[in-house]
Amino acid sequence: MPNDCITYQDSGYFSKLIVDYLDQKPNLKSLYNRFPNLEHFKLQIEEKKANFPDENRQVLVSELEKQYAGFQISEASSNNIQRLKDANTFTITTGHQLNLFTGPLYFIYKIASTINLCKQLKNEFPEHNFVPIYWMATEDHDFEEINYFNFKGKKVKWNRESFGPVGRLSTEGLAEVFELFSAELGIGSNADYLRDLFTKSYLEHANLADATRFLANELFKKEGLVIIDGDSTELKKLFIPHVKKELLEQNSFKNVTETNEQLKDYFVQVNPREINLFYIEDNLRERIIFEDNKFKVNNTNTTFTETEILAEVENSPEKFSPNVILRPLYEEVILPNLCYIGGGGEIAYWLELKSNFEANNVTFPMLLIRNSVLLATTKQAEKADKLELSWSDLFSNQQDLFDKKTKEFSEFTIDFTEQKDHLKKQFKTLVAIADKTDKSFTGAVKAQETKQIKGLENLEKRLLKAEKRVHTDKLERILLLQNEMFPNQSLQERKANFSEFYLEVGSSFIEKVLKELQPLEQEFKVVVL
Repeated sequence: MPNDCITYQDSGYFSKLIVDYLDQKPNLKSLYNRFPNLEHFKLQIEEKKANFPDENRQVLVSELEKQYAGFQISEASSNNIQRLKDANTFTITTGHQLNLFTGPLYFIYKIASTINLCKQLKNEFPEHNFVPIYWMATEDHDFEEINYFNFKGKKVKWNRESFGPVGRLSTEGLAEVFELFSAELGIGSNADYLRDLFTKSYLEHANLADATRFLANELFKKEGLVIIDGDSTELKKLFIPHVKKELLEQNSFKNVTETNEQLKDYFVQVNPREINLFYIEDNLRERIIFEDNKFKVNNTNTTFTETEILAEVENSPEKFSPNVILRPLYEEVILPNLCYIGGGGEIAYWLELKSNFEANNVTFPMLLIRNSVLLATTKQAEKADKLELSWSDLFSNQQDLFDKKTKEFSEFTIDFTEQKDHLKKQFKTLVAIADKTDKSFTGAVKAQETKQIKGLENLEKRLLKAEKRVHTDKLERILLLQNEMFPNQSLQERKANFSEFYLEVGSSFIEKVLKELQPLEQEFKVVVL
């Protein structure tokens, strides 16, 4: 089966903003630093090197060593952590929520894209080192977005209440989830591996941050992945000047609002608040607002004067959590980062932020759309061949696909374009005659033309419908195959969990994904397992 190229632009699954970004439209050029290609990375390296303090590297490495205490770490990951002390070492970063058992497939693709870009950059710039980073979104509080994963069409869900940062959430209660998942896995060595992985990740670690670190490390430890938790006192000390600036000047609101005005022809992904910080404790994550000359923690009785809140920032920086507008700035302050890899929604909000980076004198990273993948089994590829389907066919709207394939399967042409053109020529002659004789006759001629063209169109539709009945068997098989690969008419990578495919092919699943993904090629990759 031909592995036809399906660009992100042609896939129908990306917003107008992202399509225009990928096409490098001139109206968006001011919203990013450099478009991601190998040539531009040289300039990005030079800029970041000149603008990233060596002392931040020391704090970063010390904190990573602390975060990894008690974890079995691969030699590759350990070496990468130590390399971060070196001024010639840079990071490529992706971030993701702490979804239960990784959540949707694109978690895997994000990290694989990050790892593979590091390898590609090392080949291109051998004098530098490049470290793949997974930023765990431990301070998020949207538990309902992460407390489940889909397995073979069933939702495996963790039911419990959650308050405060999810990374600090106890893993208590996940034994019941494990029992339900284990029953669905069946028998075999791959099923046993997945049981063991779930058990060691969630039943042998006290909180969700540690469980997720273990899980991601286990899946990608051979590749030197480094996992970071931003919920850290030492790392947030580096961010204190920016937190104070946000509280006192509230420039991010002004800067991002102005940028969003430039994006008024697009869907705006996020809107800034006057203060883009949360105040967090173990069971609390609430917005900081400024009212009546005081800083208040929303939905609580906690208030601060300006002097008090600045002292709180100095003494307890870990209590100040950046929201979606400020978190990217925090990442780039603590990491020697060159490029952020994310999905279309993430890149859309990053495109709002460049002016705020400039106001804070922090280098804005390059922005790369993560790899997108469609996984197919060998059986599915064989079915597609028998049904004379290309991969791009399967990406089509279902009704459009049915119409196209019906016309291809039919023994005669279901297209009355030639007849309609012939009819239009005849009526053109009639209109010319009417114009020369009785002008009132022209309207009657045009009405008759419209009626007859409409009649041909209706006949064409009826013929197409009749042919669909003739080819019902093939069309139903196409429907079943497309629904298998695009569950609920959505991208597989947004619905399915990696465990479905690991169950079938084992560890070769991760190996195959890593082998196939090319992060700088902006097109869907079809991977046959």
